Amino acid sequence: MDYNPLMGLGELIIFLLIGLAAGWAAGFIMKRSGFGLLGNLIVGVLGALLGGFLAGLLQLKALGPIGEFLIALGGAIVLLFLLNIINQSSGKK
Repeated sequence: MDYNPLMGLGELIIFLLIGLAAGWAAGFIMKRSGFGLLGNLIVGVLGALLGGFLAGLLQLKALGPIGEFLIALGGAIVLLFLLNIINQSSGKK
């Protein structure tokens, strides 16, 4: 799912909702590496951007809302994983 600065309000709301749902789901999948509900929701929106970027690099296209959700979920999981590594390496638990 790619963020487009020219998207309409409805598309922006859908993008945010998919990102929020992906962050919530990623928090369940990546147990003990989340940042609480609010943090995971923010990570989900950022993960949707990351997932769209990575999908573009791999030349993958999302087919419908489920495909967009899966790409956003993948990005949120990757982002949570990377943030967890950073937290562990900085000595935080």
